Amino acid sequence: MSQTGKFIVIEGLEGAGKSSAIERVNAWFETHFPGQSRVNTREPGGTPLAEEIREIWKRPRQEPMANLTELLMVYACRAQLVETVIKPALEQGKWVIGDRHNLSSLAYQGAGRGLTREVAGLSTITLGPFKPDLTLYLDIDPKAGLERARGRGELDRIELESLDFFERARQCYLEQAASDPSIRTIDASQPMEKVQQDIELALAEALL
Repeated sequence: MSQTGKFIVIEGLEGAGKSSAIERVNAWFETHFPGQSRVNTREPGGTPLAEEIREIWKRPRQEPMANLTELLMVYACRAQLVETVIKPALEQGKWVIGDRHNLSSLAYQGAGRGLTREVAGLSTITLGPFKPDLTLYLDIDPKAGLERARGRGELDRIELESLDFFERARQCYLEQAASDPSIRTIDASQPMEKVQQDIELALAEALL
């Protein structure tokens, strides 16, 4: 695939402030790349079919969801989104801003659920060498992040997981960021103004 657009992803645990970060990223692009076409996506979800799967995936239910079922649903959503939205947009020269991507699966289903080998296999099958040009990882202590998430209202199935689950996920995020120069870590525990400044600095360093 001849990729002419850019794929920028925002990652982080629950309560890290991804929604605010995505707003800031979009505003930054409006300022520095006026007229550049952009597409915003989210995972799991981002297409009508993937959104239907997301609704099943996130909603608490009486029947426990097997870890492998959760994993397969995530990659079904991702494959649909990448093949029908992200890659076509990039080929058209558009920039894609993603709310989560494969790094979430490495952290949540891989480290959190103990399915690292399965995540690696499905990633190879569905994505191959395809990856974001830049990932902004919003790092926050899981306890503080979950407190923020609770302040938003009712928690979804993932947000109801144990603190240990999110500790494992965070450790994976940090390890991946340390080994991959395309991942920039932002301290999300700072005041929002400082977080936004760090986001803009990371974007400028990577893209200007």
